[in-house]
Amino acid sequence: MREICPVVIGLGYVGLPIFLNLQKNFKTIGYDINKKRIASLKNKLDFNKEYKPNSLKLSKNSVFTNLIDDIKKGNFYIIAVPTPVKKNNLPDLTLLKKSCKTLSKIIKKNDIIFFESTVYPTVTDKVCIPILKKSGLTENKDFYVGYSPERINPGDKQKTLKSIPKIVAFKNNKIKNNVTKVYKKISKKIIYSKNIIEAETSKVVENIQRDLNIGLINEIYKVCDIANINFKNVMSLAKTKWNFVPYEPGLVGGHCLPVDPYYFSYFAKSIGIETNILLSGRKTNNKMVDFVTSKIFKKLKNISNLSEKRILVLGLTYKKNVADIRNSLAIKVLKKLKKKYENIKTYDPYLEKKNYKNLKIIKFDDIKKYDVYIILNNHDIFKKLKKFILKKILITPFF
Repeated sequence: MREICPVVIGLGYVGLPIFLNLQKNFKTIGYDINKKRIASLKNKLDFNKEYKPNSLKLSKNSVFTNLIDDIKKGNFYIIAVPTPVKKNNLPDLTLLKKSCKTLSKIIKKNDIIFFESTVYPTVTDKVCIPILKKSGLTENKDFYVGYSPERINPGDKQKTLKSIPKIVAFKNNKIKNNVTKVYKKISKKIIYSKNIIEAETSKVVENIQRDLNIGLINEIYKVCDIANINFKNVMSLAKTKWNFVPYEPGLVGGHCLPVDPYYFSYFAKSIGIETNILLSGRKTNNKMVDFVTSKIFKKLKNISNLSEKRILVLGLTYKKNVADIRNSLAIKVLKKLKKKYENIKTYDPYLEKKNYKNLKIIKFDDIKKYDVYIILNNHDIFKKLKKFILKKILITPFF
């Protein structure tokens, strides 16, 4: 194979870190269909606020582009596009299929294509590869396919991409050397697998387990709250047992936990398997919107002269220290609150006002002007606000 030229398709929370690691070692092409995203990255601005301008400096003649002609020069393609669910919670593979269709028009002999997008088992073999074959080339002879499930944890400065073990699955050992050269630049530890379906399954299983555990803790939290049992003290006592896993209750959003259980459930149904536990975490975690909203309503009801007070909701992204609002339950809670209280405003340091006008996000300098504060997402930056917030009325459903 000629000199490796990686192409990363999709420059979001998954693709951008991969691109930045690779471009330090190879001439790498970063591709995204979002023209605003490409323009922003070229100006060294990451609107996901994961990277500072210095981190976006390019090397090895690497480029950001939204032009298909530019990615024709590559020979090792990594697909990292979103795979969400539709309104009916069925898998939405639209962007993944479009990426495969694009590649089917440009891939060449000996090219390698790796998928990072989360899917249900068999998608690589039964959905992606058939589209790629429209190139006229033969899979596993003219071009090669692999799967490496993404494990990015947005907002986590400790578990970075480089430190997270990376599974790489592919069928033909002929490409192992080049796969290793590329993925060793992405992660310090590589776990090899010859079975793509097993790698696809492992990804959704990781998140289903977490979703179920959080759902369990959310249910216990609700029971303790209604029964007036101190949940924090209960957890402190339970943690004294060596094998107790201390999950925390909260609003579960984002692109993984609210999505992956539906993907695996869809696959299970397709082979005639009825699952009883798989989606129970989803049901419980989704219902937390109503529980949290009701809890806030009760506290607001006890505040005297509430109509004269200004209410500020803090934290709208799906979890702390990230700018991602996909499947954010905090936003759902906010919308329910606003139906009853028109005097509610919002602030989130990770959201730019120009991008979220419908949420009426105030400026940082105006935070001190409010009387009641409701924290839905406890960004670290909010710790700096405590000195004046603590003197006001503070409502924190979880913290």
